[in-house]
Amino acid sequence: MTQPFIEAFFDEPTNTISYLVGDPATRVAAVIDPVLDFDLASGEADTRSAERIVAFAAEHDWRIEMVLETHAHADHLSAAPFMKAKTGAWIGIGAHIRDVQKIFRPVFAMDDLKTDGSDFDRLFDDGDRFMIGGLEVEVLHVPGHTPADVAYLIGDAAFVGDTLFMPDYGTARADFPGGDARTLYRSIRRLLSLPAATRLFLCHDYKAPGRTEFAWETTVGEQRRASVHVNDGVSEDDFVAMREQRDAGLSVPKLLLPSIQVNIRAGRFEEAEANGVTYLRIPVKWLAK
Repeated sequence: MTQPFIEAFFDEPTNTISYLVGDPATRVAAVIDPVLDFDLASGEADTRSAERIVAFAAEHDWRIEMVLETHAHADHLSAAPFMKAKTGAWIGIGAHIRDVQKIFRPVFAMDDLKTDGSDFDRLFDDGDRFMIGGLEVEVLHVPGHTPADVAYLIGDAAFVGDTLFMPDYGTARADFPGGDARTLYRSIRRLLSLPAATRLFLCHDYKAPGRTEFAWETTVGEQRRASVHVNDGVSEDDFVAMREQRDAGLSVPKLLLPSIQVNIRAGRFEEAEANGVTYLRIPVKWLAK
């Protein structure tokens, strides 16, 4: 079996890892979870992180034909539109993005948002298969963190998004709208039923206490032996109790509000106003007294 070429690109401001995944025989490649640089305090957006990926691909003769999102991220904005504009790539995501769009359309009063997923070029159902050049990709629907999470299985490598972190850090939160800790546990066990040698490539790393280096590659076997949240000795009920207690104490991601409203549109911002400026929406909730 031909194994994919994999190059990781780490964005430290958001602790996000994007990947260039290619077929060595055809030089066709996909980009998974590209990051748009965005400074919340100033409102400044930049494409330098995505440009690094495009430049690397050009330098090494990779032809980017698709951008694959593992889910609608809540902690960084997607650079998928930039990738599409620069390379002609199509943008794909799990079909349950429709559920996420329906959840958040009223939250942001986005009356123009279509909730049929049509902002994306391709929607994937569980078990769908497609090709990166001569490499077959299998889509696994792994909800729990959000309703729309998917993993992409390519050869002996699985790109699992936020579902899992490094074994010493644990697992994704499940308290966003549409998330569910019990569903997350079952999705993780599905991933951990893959062969023990399967490589798992993660979307984030935050360096667990005591670890000095960022890391984003592990294996099914390592997770089953050593995950602090979901090793083979952790039952579903124990996981749910831990996850719900932990989530109750977590703060809201800094880029949650801009990320969600942009990413459910496949990374697009709303159209600029007459003054040429693009705006984001911040729902304001008055606390009861």
